Amino acid sequence: MAYRHSALGMTALLGLVLALMAAPVRAEMVNLDGAWSGGGSVKFPSGAKEAARCRANFKKRGAESYLVNARCASASGKVEQSALLTYVGGNQFTGSFFNQEFKVDGTITVTVSGNSQSVSISSPAGSSANFKLTR
Repeated sequence: MAYRHSALGMTALLGLVLALMAAPVRAEMVNLDGAWSGGGSVKFPSGAKEAARCRANFKKRGAESYLVNARCASASGKVEQSALLTYVGGNQFTGSFFNQEFKVDGTITVTVSGNSQSVSISSPAGSSANFKLTR
């Protein structure tokens, strides 16, 4: 009888260990703090596309969020915008951006891979952009 209780106890313990091992673990958030720069392309509501270069400064704002201030330039001119990003898991952040000068807002997604990141933005007005930034 003691052997049976011991076997049941070990089975229960093993089941608990396996359950804990299978529990989802939230990955550690990637650190974006600091200056990033790079290039990509911008698509305007007209459908025209242009190459663009950007410099962005990321500052941690909360436990899982960053404030971003960016300056970008293309053949058409220079723009400044800000964004608030929230960590969504793994290596990805998402949020919203705003361009004060042109009163344009929209969504932004950042996917980080080491010291580089892919940035994708789009606005309801029909413009979009994709950039590759590095530290």
